[in-house]
Amino acid sequence: MKVLLDQDKCIASGQCVMAAMGVFDQRDEDGIAVLLKEDVEGDELLEAQEAAAVCPALAIRVE
Repeated sequence: MKVLLDQDKCIASGQCVMAAMGVFDQRDEDGIAVLLKEDVEGDELLEAQEAAAVCPALAIRVE
């Protein structure tokens, strides 16, 4: 499945990184989320879905 991140919506809460470290990171300068892996499956898919669910800005979608 594909992970989509809208950096313009991101509020740098870091919830995505805590939920899916292998899929997301944060920029050092402002904390905005960075997508490390667009295509995920297995455990990473479950983690990406959790990240989307806990994102307070609704900046993550998994399709």
